[in-house]
Amino acid sequence: MKLIIHRGAREIGGNCVELRTDNSRILVDFGMPLVDRERERFDSRVMQGKSVAQLQELGILPSIEGLYRGTRRSIDAILISHAHMDHYGLLDYADPEIPVYLSRGARELVEITDLFVRRKTRDWTTRPAEPRKPITFGDFKITPYLVDHSAFDARAFLIEADGRRVFYSGDFRGHGRKSVLFRRMIDHPLKNIDCLLMEGTMLGRGNQVYKNEEEVEKRITEILAESKTITFLFTSSQNIDRLVSAYRACLKTDSILAIDLYTALILDKLNAISRGIPRSDWKNIRIKFLKRHADALAEAGQKELLYRYNERKIKLDEIDEKKDRILMLARDNSVFPLLLKRVTGIRGARILYSMWEGYLTERFRGFCREKGLVLESVHTGGHAGLEYLREFAAALKPARLVPIHTFGGDTYPALFENVMILKDGEVLEI
Repeated sequence: MKLIIHRGAREIGGNCVELRTDNSRILVDFGMPLVDRERERFDSRVMQGKSVAQLQELGILPSIEGLYRGTRRSIDAILISHAHMDHYGLLDYADPEIPVYLSRGARELVEITDLFVRRKTRDWTTRPAEPRKPITFGDFKITPYLVDHSAFDARAFLIEADGRRVFYSGDFRGHGRKSVLFRRMIDHPLKNIDCLLMEGTMLGRGNQVYKNEEEVEKRITEILAESKTITFLFTSSQNIDRLVSAYRACLKTDSILAIDLYTALILDKLNAISRGIPRSDWKNIRIKFLKRHADALAEAGQKELLYRYNERKIKLDEIDEKKDRILMLARDNSVFPLLLKRVTGIRGARILYSMWEGYLTERFRGFCREKGLVLESVHTGGHAGLEYLREFAAALKPARLVPIHTFGGDTYPALFENVMILKDGEVLEI
């Protein structure tokens, strides 16, 4: 079996790994880059209107024979670890006849996102990647594993062929609400791993203030308990652990969690997979309608959702009236300026920034200071820190450990055993 990291050997994001035998070829993830060649934030608008050949020339699409639309297909399958764009965002360029294996939760998140950005429904040939249920095709046997990550229903993969065993960690952690999955892997590790592809997103980022979701939930609860005006929560609607933390904090303080239509649909769809996820019709949850979301649902023929969600609708005058009991989800700046204009007594309001601080610009910090808003980071990362990475590598005892999804690959040899650092495009025989 041969392994090629087409992207991700020396960067965070854009993961794309090929494994091949004499008779079969598969890809694991096919993600959009997070950074460009200068390590500046990647702007996906540069891709608009460009051909596959042009995008390959720009280094955005990797040169992989038999992958793209309009070519003779020779990739047998694509495995997607989770529904973050840096792991699936380039799939539209792949031949739609190639089967794509992903979890049910990941598929739901992709479809909901497409609905609200008004993108044509993807014509992928999808297959389920259910935990611990082996998938076989060609020379390969793949066993998916459910892992703890900030993306819901994320997967790692054990890939077997030619008598060799490769484990692809995907993105994982050991401090989320499903940390038991990490502990189970440590206590009952896979044996005879010839190659471990292990992420290292957190290397070089320093220690986290909040060690786990329980600490995040506790801090949100404290802030809501002492709040005198509206509180904003900046987080991703796909970070289900964080939404659960926020909801539990609201129940403890009898506060209202105000979400948008996009978040409401995510919660309702994923509740059908995991009953512990809050639904939009649960106690202390209300929905703020945004015109662009309502228009997207109407355009997609989903007007019945608007009628259903109308029962939980919260308007600006009610938000203003109950502002000392409101935790408003603010995923981006779409609703934020409007609320600042319409809600009285806004000075002193807290903004709980519950995302990676690399997204937090100095311009936004200045805006908060100007408006008299109190900005506080209340976040724990979606990736394993060094302590968990070391424990994971020590438990699996791979014959080779290959860095991926990290800017800290050069530090691996000093931190772990049996490290082999690859370059993008380099062929490794397992």
